[in-house]
Amino acid sequence: LANLLLVKMSSGGQRPPANRMTLQTFKGRLGGASKGFKLLKKKRDALKTRFQALLKEIVDTKLAVGQGLKDASYSLARSQWANAGDDITGTIVERAKKPAVTCKLSSDNVAGVSIPIFKYMHDATKDTSVQTLGIAHGGAVINACRETYLKAVQQLVNLASLQTAFKTLDEEIKMTSRRVNALEYVLIPRIEDIIHYITQEMDEESREEFFRVKKVVEKKKAKLERERAELAKLEAADTAAAIDAPSALNGRDSDVIFEVLTVEATGPASKPNHNNGRPQTLEVGRGRLGARQAQGGTACEVGRPGGWLDDSPPWI
Repeated sequence: LANLLLVKMSSGGQRPPANRMTLQTFKGRLGGASKGFKLLKKKRDALKTRFQALLKEIVDTKLAVGQGLKDASYSLARSQWANAGDDITGTIVERAKKPAVTCKLSSDNVAGVSIPIFKYMHDATKDTSVQTLGIAHGGAVINACRETYLKAVQQLVNLASLQTAFKTLDEEIKMTSRRVNALEYVLIPRIEDIIHYITQEMDEESREEFFRVKKVVEKKKAKLERERAELAKLEAADTAAAIDAPSALNGRDSDVIFEVLTVEATGPASKPNHNNGRPQTLEVGRGRLGARQAQGGTACEVGRPGGWLDDSPPWI
């Protein structure tokens, strides 16, 4: 995912999504890139150190090889002169059956880089065919020439091994340097830029969310205040309406089932009233549903405060 996002960004694509998962991914990638950069830098430094050492050794070996080949050529001329001026090269080639000098390939490890090394191998048992050369005259000079050439060949093998290692290290140092530069100047700055962008976007989202929640809380508080004010107004209006409402006893209503009337009556002498002959106030109920017919008119249920009487009083 991180590689795909980096490829899109490098090709002019859109920014990655700003979320915590992407941030953690790129932080892990940044940690890996930083560790890789440090390791590659140490590897490059180790390879450069070995490269400088090889360079000095190669220069010394080249000088020794040049001097050894000069000495071998001089020894060859001396051996030909000692053999009465005859060329011994053809004779030596005819007698050579198996190689007495061989090269063995091995490897060395320098900071994780495998470097080939050539080792000089000499088998003296295979030189018996040329050891009898020059027995009549000049044998000692010919043997000295052979020893000089063996030393020159050994130096040549050593020089070949050093130059091969030198070339291998040179290519590895170039490749490692390209990787180090890519990590230091391209990949790590790009990942840091992405992390900075994601962090800014997440901070902005956090601020927006905080501001939104704050506005929602303020609107809820304002709504509650308006509802409380409206409720208080309604309660005040209901209280005022209840105070100013007309009494139900004033006037008559056709829908009222029971109506209270006030009459004054004085009881006869046979049934004295409870007020010692003074006019007695009674509450007479008259209703459309509870009325009953009586002699001489409409009789209604008469009651005193606190109860009802089933029979009509005698004065009605």
